[in-house]
Amino acid sequence: MTIEKALVVGTGLIGTSVALALRGKGVEVSLSDVNPRAARLAQELGAGREWAGERVDLAVIAVPPHLVADRLAELQKRGVARAYTDVASVKADPIADAERLGCDLVSYVPGHPLAGRERSGPAAARADLFLGRPWALCPRPETDAEALRQVRELVSLCGAKVVVVGAGEHDSAVALVSHAPHVVASAVAAGLRSGDDVALGLAGQGLRDVTRIAAGDPLLWRRILSGNTGPVAGVLERIAAELAAAASALRSGDLDAVTDLLRRGVAGHGRIPGKHGGPVRDYATVQVVLRDRPGELARLFDAAGLAGVNIEDVRLEHSTGRPVGVAEVAVRPEDADRLAEAFRFHRWHVPPVAARSTAATA
Repeated sequence: MTIEKALVVGTGLIGTSVALALRGKGVEVSLSDVNPRAARLAQELGAGREWAGERVDLAVIAVPPHLVADRLAELQKRGVARAYTDVASVKADPIADAERLGCDLVSYVPGHPLAGRERSGPAAARADLFLGRPWALCPRPETDAEALRQVRELVSLCGAKVVVVGAGEHDSAVALVSHAPHVVASAVAAGLRSGDDVALGLAGQGLRDVTRIAAGDPLLWRRILSGNTGPVAGVLERIAAELAAAASALRSGDLDAVTDLLRRGVAGHGRIPGKHGGPVRDYATVQVVLRDRPGELARLFDAAGLAGVNIEDVRLEHSTGRPVGVAEVAVRPEDADRLAEAFRFHRWHVPPVAARSTAATA
């Protein structure tokens, strides 16, 4: 390990999670933030100590995209680190800003960990946030090999996987797989404002799945979208055209056109990488009816462990107004019957096992 000392500038969700991950690997971490309350909370969480201006091996700039270049210029002027990186969710604009400010692009490796939560701030940070997640790096032709090696080491220490990609290609990609989906989820969730209590009382897990990310901080997402307006707008226009065509087909009774969209949706979903970035594979789903009480999930996982079955994925669906729910446990098909019998032995109700194709996230 060559990263012995690191500075994290910005103690929000991502910055504090990076700091916690590095601390867990024995790196000495200093923290800096214009918001003293956020910095203090991150320190109390064990993410590091307050930065006193000392030099470090690596500086991680975890601020909104429009501030990255300014912070980079300030740090480089003081000669704070041997290498610098950032974690902004867009890359082209921060790089252009850094060029305009005359930053040293030799020691700067633009980066973006593809991980997050619908919650923000240091209190939501987790040391394991990046485990198994892709981490985009966008080195320039002039990027120093040693700087790139140090940032690769950062990614490894955080448990993520390096994906080297050009800045423009990165921004187009995240528009498709992250930024536009967030806007679409928000549009679906915004429509719920007009729903009455009867309609919302009928909401199931599907609606929760579709709208989960819409709970993110609107101001944070405004800053993210402002740095990637063109690519996001293009994706949204294509989605809007698909929806308009589907609405027209439904009004005319052309269910074949709608079925075609649904089939293309299944095909697109099948292209999402599966567990640990591997191909999607077929799993069997074992459904278990659980009481809503302390320790129930722990008992469930213990029973799977005693049966020698690895859980590939798990989802929970609560029954509205009742103290019960259903856990959907995805396992390899050859393990399904054994797990179902183990659950029944522990006196849980287990419906017949069903097969499904899924990109497991466990």
